[in-house]
Amino acid sequence: MLIRDPSNYATHIARQQQNFAEALAAGGYDHAIIAAGRPHEVFLDDNAYPFRVNPHFNVWAPLTASPESFLLIVPGEKPRLVFYSPDDYWHAAPQPPEAAIVEQFDVHQVSAISEIPALLKASGRGAFLGEWEQSYEDWNIGDPNPVAVLDWLHYHRAWKTEYELDCMREAARLGATAHNAARDAFLAGASEFDINAAYMKACQLTESELPYGNIVAINEHGAVLHYQHLDRSAPSGDARLSFLIDAGATYAGYASDITRTYSARPGIFADMIVAMDSAQLAMCDEVTAGTSFADLHLGAHQKIAALLEDFDIVRMSAEDIVATGVSSVFFPHGLGHYLGLQVHDTGGLMGGPDGSVLGRPDGHPFLRLTRTLEPGQVTTIEPGLYFIEKLLRDLRDMPQASEVNWDLVDQLTPYGGIRVEDDVAVGSDGPENLTRDAFASLG
Repeated sequence: MLIRDPSNYATHIARQQQNFAEALAAGGYDHAIIAAGRPHEVFLDDNAYPFRVNPHFNVWAPLTASPESFLLIVPGEKPRLVFYSPDDYWHAAPQPPEAAIVEQFDVHQVSAISEIPALLKASGRGAFLGEWEQSYEDWNIGDPNPVAVLDWLHYHRAWKTEYELDCMREAARLGATAHNAARDAFLAGASEFDINAAYMKACQLTESELPYGNIVAINEHGAVLHYQHLDRSAPSGDARLSFLIDAGATYAGYASDITRTYSARPGIFADMIVAMDSAQLAMCDEVTAGTSFADLHLGAHQKIAALLEDFDIVRMSAEDIVATGVSSVFFPHGLGHYLGLQVHDTGGLMGGPDGSVLGRPDGHPFLRLTRTLEPGQVTTIEPGLYFIEKLLRDLRDMPQASEVNWDLVDQLTPYGGIRVEDDVAVGSDGPENLTRDAFASLG
């Protein structure tokens, strides 16, 4: 059963009814029609890409494998779920919704697409939310994806209900279980391909059910921030240096996003991992209500600059390492992002439900979150320190190049880099580290 606490889910549905009523009012609409989505075929082929459910559908119903289903949301009325279950002998039908879901909806199960349009009729002006298909033109079901409605919903998605937090705790537990299996596979000498297989077996998810493609990176591959390949052969002996894995899991459509880094043996790189882990925990402790995430990101640069100074990688003060932009050579991405129905959840740069934008700090173009944190929000905290050949080449042309310990940089470059990432919920009484709690629960 997906719904672990029916009472929490009922409260969550009531919250969505309020949210959507306010979003529709903001756009001048009377009802919403939400499509789960449909699979798309590969060009010149009859095989489909893996299906991904529309998050605006998923927030109501955790039916992540029910393409062609729809919701009709009319403020003040019980939401209608049109559940499509084709009478088909080529493919297995989707699992019907469980009792806790059925209780919250006016459910209509249909076996033919032609039955759907009549069940989506409502009076007044309609807003359609989802991927628009040309066939919908004849259904007369509303204006596709009005900006005012989407802006309102995307801004408010940052606040999670207790049902959503519970789903994310379970996604963190699944991810932590799989991370332990991946670590053990690396230490046993496995290849990236076999480590990835061990990960998926441990969390019992297929690749298309994961929130994003796993980053399984041995040695210098850890310096490729979104490394996407899986080598079938594995370096051995002294050539096996390090392992970075950035991988998550899903539960009821909600994501976890976890990164860990390991060294194959003791030494300076192993010491740097320990130091980064300590710095990252300090950053997690700062995930508190009323804190600007942009300030957390800038503070992370100071902490990473201190590591560069302490390990004699850059022979400048931490303040100067940041001020001259040298820290961005070694830490070129943002500290984190909102997390939820999507791994990079919406609204991170929004200044309000009107769609206004909160700009990024100068010199930090890849930061995905600039809002002030509030209770109920969930963000990742993922500082990194990398030896990226392209950025190091650029550093050699900077005036600060003479302050870099290039012998040590050359020694560390084959290790790729370090990233430590946790998912942290903002609480009224302080942060809740979903990731660390999940690992701790496994013993």
